[in-house]
Amino acid sequence: MLKINKDVYKLCDEAENNLKSIYSKIDNISFFNSKKVLNAFIENNISESDFVSSTGYGYNDFGRDKIEKVYATIFKSEDALVRNQFISGSHALTITLFALLRPNDTLLSITGKPYDTLDEVIGIKENDSSLKSFNINYEQIELKNNDFDYEKIKEVISSKYYKVIEIQRSKGYSTRKSLSIEKLEKVIKEIRKYSPNSIVMVDNCYCEFVSEKEPIEIGADIAVGSLIKNLGGGIASNGAYIVGKAKLIKLCAERLNLPGEGKDVGPSLGANKFILQGLYFAPNVVSNAVKVAILTSYLLEKIGYDVEPKFNEERVDIVQSIIFNNEKDLINYARIIQNSSAIDSNAFIEKTDMPGYSDKIIMASGNFTQGSSIELSCDGPIRNPYILYQQGSLTYDYGKIAVLNAISFLLNNK
Repeated sequence: MLKINKDVYKLCDEAENNLKSIYSKIDNISFFNSKKVLNAFIENNISESDFVSSTGYGYNDFGRDKIEKVYATIFKSEDALVRNQFISGSHALTITLFALLRPNDTLLSITGKPYDTLDEVIGIKENDSSLKSFNINYEQIELKNNDFDYEKIKEVISSKYYKVIEIQRSKGYSTRKSLSIEKLEKVIKEIRKYSPNSIVMVDNCYCEFVSEKEPIEIGADIAVGSLIKNLGGGIASNGAYIVGKAKLIKLCAERLNLPGEGKDVGPSLGANKFILQGLYFAPNVVSNAVKVAILTSYLLEKIGYDVEPKFNEERVDIVQSIIFNNEKDLINYARIIQNSSAIDSNAFIEKTDMPGYSDKIIMASGNFTQGSSIELSCDGPIRNPYILYQQGSLTYDYGKIAVLNAISFLLNNK
């Protein structure tokens, strides 16, 4: 049952009064991106007949093909691959890496080590199916003061050719800040000076529609994201997207499906309507998620916890980090978020081993779609400094209720 402390309600009233101007800016971004989405629907003549499902090989799935035109329009890219055959964002990233890299090529990450689920994909952790097992090399450059290390990047890419230069915008399970579109634009311009033929690949997960611009329009060659994060709007039940240059999308489509058929195959299996409807709602849903993250940041800092980003800092993604510095509070907060969810509210979550992760993970995800990060969820590795990564919320009110409930529990059990 929901047990929100009266003092927490008062603190929330104070927060919302102080956050009005910040929320207004988020509403403006949502309005801008809503126009972008609506224009893409109108420009590509989306009609009810595009909801028709295909099966089997998926030949002549006109709705699926139109979805990809809509994505290309929104991202200002030459082409797009948007498929429910993708299991996750990590799967789409894997397809992209294997599509673009060949034996003896080198992948360079300029944002340090990528997200944990790519460790075995790259070969950081041994796996016979990794890029490393195909003699594809990997190097990384760490960030410097939460920004790109421009001097190191210049030195490294001037002395050696890197086929793919990968940038992960969101922080993952690291302690660094997520990267703004402005920083992304600056570093891509630098890369073009010293290695113009390298493919700049952006992991855009958690970042879509938080800003007015996206990676392709500021110079990236290819960008990847998940449909059970921002752009699915909580309606798409699975899938991911890849957008970018047509020749690169062709390679990705042939890696996902098979050479010679590429984008021409892949049945939609009834997903077209949900992918389009989720995208239609996405700008507003993302704005709700960002507002919940800001409210969380304000309130948790007020009661004595470290947070990143602070409530008044620029937002780059929908992720809010809460640094608990102890295991007990981290686990209790996650459990109350789970208990405040519409689905599986009675689940008693435990830290556990999860595929793709080295540490035990605690995960609250009382969502309509398993693993959905645009619905309210929080998760984190059980390791110092005990950071919980909260993201999402389809509506502001549901997110607010859950956060107030969790904060009340923390205060009542200090």
